[in-house]
Amino acid sequence: MRIRTKRIYEPRAASDGRRILIDRLWPRGVSKASAEIDYWAKSVAPSNELRRWYQHDPDKWKEFRRRYFSELRANPEGMAELREHLGSGTNTLLFGSKEEVLNNASALREYLEAKAKKKAASKRKR
Repeated sequence: MRIRTKRIYEPRAASDGRRILIDRLWPRGVSKASAEIDYWAKSVAPSNELRRWYQHDPDKWKEFRRRYFSELRANPEGMAELREHLGSGTNTLLFGSKEEVLNNASALREYLEAKAKKKAASKRKR
């Protein structure tokens, strides 16, 4: 499985694979038809409190990730639902932020990739 991130304001590309929106709020100015998403993962988006606290301040990135990962660990139902919608090929996590690097989709990609590596390592040990 390959995970990419992309602003929802960018047009769909054939290489996007499954398109999953990772924002709690629907992005301004984007119609649901033009977004062409396969799944809206509201339940695994950062909480409103965390989103408001972070405000894409680069100095808060490390703490944002720590708090967001904690929210994800505390949300097994939401993570299970997300896993049901992830395809085995390419998955593109969509976000609305102007910040293209330090955003919730990048953090979620990091979290998912770390979980996949841990799972693969545990399988090798068996």
